[in-house]
Amino acid sequence: MSLAGRIAYREELTRLAVDDAAIVCLEGDLGGAKHPFQSAHPDRFFNLGIAEAAAIDCATALAFNGLTPFFSTFAPFAVLRAAESMKLSMGYMAANIKVVAPYAGVAGGWFGTTHHCLEDLAIVQSFPGIRILAPYGEEETRDAVRLMAETPGPFYMRLGRNGAYASLDGERDRHGIVWQAASGSAAPTLAVVSAGEMATAAVLAAREQGAEFAHAHLWRLDSEALAQAAAGLAGFDAVLVAEEHRAQGGIGSALALLLPEVRVHSFNCGEGWPGVGGSHEEVLASLGFTSESLRQRIEQLLPAAARRAGDLSH
Repeated sequence: MSLAGRIAYREELTRLAVDDAAIVCLEGDLGGAKHPFQSAHPDRFFNLGIAEAAAIDCATALAFNGLTPFFSTFAPFAVLRAAESMKLSMGYMAANIKVVAPYAGVAGGWFGTTHHCLEDLAIVQSFPGIRILAPYGEEETRDAVRLMAETPGPFYMRLGRNGAYASLDGERDRHGIVWQAASGSAAPTLAVVSAGEMATAAVLAAREQGAEFAHAHLWRLDSEALAQAAAGLAGFDAVLVAEEHRAQGGIGSALALLLPEVRVHSFNCGEGWPGVGGSHEEVLASLGFTSESLRQRIEQLLPAAARRAGDLSH
């Protein structure tokens, strides 16, 4: 049974800290009474409450004194309330801070718009030098935590809330891309890119229903990783990016800039405000983001991509 990403993060960080005394864990009042890191390493666990900008500032001091601080809080609070501190400490000063942000997208469900975050990638991508991760499944999340612990420099990792997934089978390269080929014998004309947990789950559901397309799951979303992904996507006639984010500033818009000769489409959460209280899935459905609507979008694009491929071959 797979663990949710935020639980896998806590477990993996606690395990890594046994052998790495530099790792410290900062929480924004989310750890609860039985945080595994606090139980195992109480002298390196700090609950800083609802003071996100101050937490980044504290992490900056820890980082410049040789420690490796991991700070975790809700995505909207990490990115929106602490944006200036992230910009200056993690972007400008390149402090060795790792921000782990569950509740990205609309994973907050019933908590409402104050606890949703459909803008985080747009904001963090605008701060040069910060690596961005969006793992899918327990194994990939643990890999991402190890990568952050082993790699100097600032990181931002977005996670969901309670969704638990098995990580993808497929060829995984060092740039954070998992490639899944189309099941048919003909060369695929459409590549579907997924970024984030719910988007990846929706793409996998479409593949199970028999749609013929290549799948590129991206769990690294920074500029370096996206450039590598674009190189692999350049041979397709059309690319559809599925992401639990707004269209503006998302991965689709970033790839469109990198792939001027390819028709890049976006399946996203739109530009409206979530106005429905409910589960994660119910809020997404209110925004038109479901596996069925994604499947329909793919079916619309497949013939057009095939026609364009035929036109270019003549």
